[in-house]
Amino acid sequence: MSTKEEVLKLISDLPESVTIEDIMRELYIRSKIDKGIQELNSGKVVSHEQVKEKLGKWLN
Repeated sequence: MSTKEEVLKLISDLPESVTIEDIMRELYIRSKIDKGIQELNSGKVVSHEQVKEKLGKWLN
């Protein structure tokens, strides 16, 4: 499915009372999810242990 088709489906699945802001929010969320999946597939991930270590330093 092309990007255009995916966007049209996303919009058509929203309720009739949707606002432009709602559409923009849905598109933003979708783009962030897609980016995360691409990063995951390319190995750009941080392990749970690494996150705990970084947060531990930041919170202390």
